[in-house]
Amino acid sequence: MRRPVAGEVHVHYSQIYVQSDPDGTAPGLGEAFAGQSGGLCGAAVPGALWLVTGLHTGSVGFTVEVHDEAPPPTPDWEDVVEVSFRPVSEDTSLVQWGGEAAWDLELPVTDYRVRYSARGMDKGRDLDTRTAKEPRADSYLLQFWPAPPRPDQVIRQTSRNAAYRHDYARGLPAPPTPEQRAEAERLARQAKEQAAEDRRLHYERWQWGGRLPSEALRGARQSNVLGLLPFDSDLVHTLGAANPEVQHTVALLAARRACEAAGLTDLPWVAGALAALEAGRPLPPPFDDPAGPWETLRSDPRVPDTTVLEAVPPEHPPTSLHRPGRTIRTPSWKRSPAHRAPSTGSPSRTTRSPPCSPPPAPRRSWRHWTRCGTR
Repeated sequence: MRRPVAGEVHVHYSQIYVQSDPDGTAPGLGEAFAGQSGGLCGAAVPGALWLVTGLHTGSVGFTVEVHDEAPPPTPDWEDVVEVSFRPVSEDTSLVQWGGEAAWDLELPVTDYRVRYSARGMDKGRDLDTRTAKEPRADSYLLQFWPAPPRPDQVIRQTSRNAAYRHDYARGLPAPPTPEQRAEAERLARQAKEQAAEDRRLHYERWQWGGRLPSEALRGARQSNVLGLLPFDSDLVHTLGAANPEVQHTVALLAARRACEAAGLTDLPWVAGALAALEAGRPLPPPFDDPAGPWETLRSDPRVPDTTVLEAVPPEHPPTSLHRPGRTIRTPSWKRSPAHRAPSTGSPSRTTRSPPCSPPPAPRRSWRHWTRCGTR
């Protein structure tokens, strides 16, 4: 026999527990005693014991013993109950209310019979709260030994407090069967997963302009497809559903318009790339290397010093979708055209001022962005 706990422990609300759940969750009072005939040691939830004391708050005498076989009962304990218990992990502890302190009981995972014996429960109940200067009112003995499971049993009843607790337990409904408990856990898990999926879909709809994207659009996230959604989400979804020929034609048009706005279409290496795109041929140098166009932009003296303003989404009515924690409204900014620099080479100073927005950031020329390594 060994004693992992001997001395005094502190109780609150007439409670102390044995827990073996690695997540540290404890059952409620009704769950712990459901279907039992005894109300001092609740064992209806697997892997947990709810132990009742007479004293409400303060220190009580408490001993835990682990035996190899059933110990003989002794007459000096006034109230005695027995329950069956099986830890759900290798980590079983006696735990004070609120996790204030814990003692490792070092119980292997097997079936145990547990005897909980009490002395002085009525005295502890009448005292209610024990201070450090007051003598001990009630004491408890918790004993474990290996045994197959069987129903709980009230061995001895003496105190009024124990009688009240037993009556309470006998009035509770029977606990769920293992099958019912497993089904309830499955349904709770399923509801949690469904709620997470609903939140994901809600966010994805918001992100994609109010509708779910096709798999083709999802696969194009590495491109600038999300950046196009604020301008015309219907167009983005329509292009996502179009055939490859239409998508190629629109991509070519967009590339040509971008080069025209930047003043690059007269450069031979840009014109050659646009012609190759239109003919469906492989892109010529420097476009055959991802870093090639940027290097050429920096090094070719024929590249014009042109400022192209950042594109601004058109004004849209407020959307009915909500991002978690806030309402999403499309900014009421207005489109501004691109500007060419004057012949002197100095950048254009035309500005755009969205209503109620911060001052616009300074614009830079193509050469500024390429010198800074912007892509």
